Amino acid sequence: MAQKEALIVRGGWKGHEPVETSDIVAAFLTGEGWKVEISENLDVYLDQEKLARLNLIVPVWTMGEIAKPQLAGLLTAVRGGVGLAGWHGGLADSFRSQTEYQFMVGGQWVAHPGGIIDYTVNIIRPDDPITAGLKDFRMRSEQYYLHVDPGNEVLATTTFGGEHAEWIAGTVMPAVWKRRYGQGRVFYSSLGHVAADFQVPEAMEILRRGLLWAAR
Repeated sequence: MAQKEALIVRGGWKGHEPVETSDIVAAFLTGEGWKVEISENLDVYLDQEKLARLNLIVPVWTMGEIAKPQLAGLLTAVRGGVGLAGWHGGLADSFRSQTEYQFMVGGQWVAHPGGIIDYTVNIIRPDDPITAGLKDFRMRSEQYYLHVDPGNEVLATTTFGGEHAEWIAGTVMPAVWKRRYGQGRVFYSSLGHVAADFQVPEAMEILRRGLLWAAR
């Protein structure tokens, strides 16, 4: 069997620790026997021959700008069957003006009321391989409020209190989902503001499983 290949593309806002978080993912995939390439330049999306060989693309890029040819290369690769997986703002707050990118991902960050707070993640699909055997768990991090695609297959949610924004009290928000974009599988988890968040076993296990699920 051919060795699986992943491309991690990292950069953007440093507050999300793109290097530290992506190093965790690179170590996991390498441990699974994958070949992992890391790029800190969005021009890597221009290389269609390279992208077509991949099993998985992992963007770790927050609050950036992407040129139309770069975005076109990424979209074409995923529509053609390359998997896409990511977390938090590294996937769902990358290019705020690019609606086709958001269409692919299935959501876009808009707020994290209260900043770093305690909240619960609820597993709503215990029958899915990504969340099987996991129970509801607690996080102390940013609780993401997102604009989300109703076509997402939601695996876990989080419910907002009204302490920081009373008008969203009781809102149930998707926290983990999977979807398709063309022939490509797309996985997203809102967990992982910084590398330390992946010390929560459930958050790390969801990410590990999601990466493997998304890969073709």
